Amino acid sequence: MEHLPGIDWAFAARTARGLVPPGPELDAAAIAAVVAELRDAAARATGHVAEVTHLDAPAPADVLVIDRATWVDAVCESARTMLADFSDPVTDSPLGVAQARSLGAQAGGVFALVSTRILGQFDPFVAAPRLLLVAPNVVAVEEQMRVRPADFRLWVCLHEETHRFQFGQAPWLRSHLLGLFGELLAGDELRFGWPDAGRPAGIRDLIINPAQREAFDQVTAVMSLMEGHADVMMDRVGSRVVPTYASIRTTFEARRDQRGWGAWARRLIGFDLKRDQYRDGAEFCRQVIDAAGVETLNRAFDAPGLLPTLTEIHDPQLWLHRI
Repeated sequence: MEHLPGIDWAFAARTARGLVPPGPELDAAAIAAVVAELRDAAARATGHVAEVTHLDAPAPADVLVIDRATWVDAVCESARTMLADFSDPVTDSPLGVAQARSLGAQAGGVFALVSTRILGQFDPFVAAPRLLLVAPNVVAVEEQMRVRPADFRLWVCLHEETHRFQFGQAPWLRSHLLGLFGELLAGDELRFGWPDAGRPAGIRDLIINPAQREAFDQVTAVMSLMEGHADVMMDRVGSRVVPTYASIRTTFEARRDQRGWGAWARRLIGFDLKRDQYRDGAEFCRQVIDAAGVETLNRAFDAPGLLPTLTEIHDPQLWLHRI
């Protein structure tokens, strides 16, 4: 397997930090209150998620309430870990340093854009898995949406805590995802091209290697399950424990669909794909639960062979018949 060229992740982080806007201006007391409430919301979400998912409680994880620049540092650390087995070391030659910094600058630009939108993230790929909550973005979005802050903060934590439960129920999931990523990079370098049919509908249409496209589909199926499962579980518990849940859900869905100057950038870095994963995966989970119950859906987290394929995500009856 050919490796990716080395990336200067420290340079990526510096580049992103230089591009990231600071977020809403808050005084020290307001910042302390947001941090405390997000920590409390994360703690309360654990019991709610356990009750509704019927998944085993995972090992404790650090809850880090952070700013955008700190999220950039965290995601660079995670990316370095994820790509360690698939990347060449950065050489000391002038050409090697220049190439590593060029790639780092590109990664930093993407991370800078993402850092202004991400609300929370469970990161299982570092040595000590952690739940990251990006306080400036939570505050900015709740102000834009004009929702009740306490409700919105619990709503965010319910979703991210569900991801922590998923990895706790399926300790093999981390290595499985890394393996799929390795398959995506196997053989020749990841190859892209413009489709003959014209304008591509998404990133998948640009991948021209059939084996790599298959790996991409497998990754998409796993992520669709995880994001859809988190959304459905959040729906099931949120309607009971978040007083303004219906309003938050409606407003946030409209935000996911928003168009404008950022639509092209969101498609380029995969935000549109993630939105589709939420919807396709959620519909899969709802149909499985309606047909066979939550316990049957949870079988998807028992072993890699029980994960749905992308075809099964779109036709849940195929998965139910197979298992």
